[in-house]
Parts: sequence; C-alpha cells; structure tokens
Amino acid sequence: MLTQYLPALIFLGVASGLAIVLLLLGTGLGRLSARAPDDAEKRSAYECGFEAFEETRMKFDVRYYLVAILFIVFDLEIAFLFPWAVALGSIGGFGLVAMGIFLAILVVGFIYEWKKGALEWD
Repeated sequence: MLTQYLPALIFLGVASGLAIVLLLLGTGLGRLSARAPDDAEKRSAYECGFEAFEETRMKFDVRYYLVAILFIVFDLEIAFLFPWAVALGSIGGFGLVAMGIFLAILVVGFIYEWKKGALEWD
C-alpha cells in the first residue's frame, strides 16, 4: 500500500526540501545585503518613479476599478479566442455562432461602459 503513495511522498519531500533551502538562502543573502553600505539611491522610490505625496491609505477612484474590470474582461476574451481559433475546424458553424454571440455580448458591455463614461478620466 505504501508503494502507491511513494511518488507523492517523494514529491512532497523534494518540494519541502527545496522550500527550506530557498528560504534559508534568501535569509542569508538578505542579511549579507543588509550589511552593505546604505545610500539614498537604495531607499528611493522605484515603483512609480516619483515620491509618494499623499497618505498611503487613500481611497482609489471607482473609475480605476471599472477600467481594471474592463481590462480583465477583455483579457479573458482573448484567452477564450485563442483555443477557439485553434479548434474552429472541428467545431464548425456552431462554434462560430457561439463565439459570435459571446463577442456580441462583450461588445454590448463595452458600449455600455463607454456610454456611461467609465473610460473618461476627467
């Protein structure tokens, strides 16, 4: 019975060992870099290119979230289009009509977002 679980146990052992080695390696290298001389360039803002000018707990505008959701929707649309294009020969006309309906629904949603002004940043 143990022989059936042996591959899973080996996998768990190797994964745990690798995780421990990587954690120890990261900790050791972090301590080495902490001993390096501190300079202003190392402490400068690197994410957005300019210094923070407001409180970090400020609320984002709702339009930011709307654009983010819109991006995710169209990103998922592309993720569905690639396998559909590969399998179009085998799914035939039904697949073409189904994807047409899917794209039509997305276009209606995009037009709705556009008309509501979700893409305007004024």
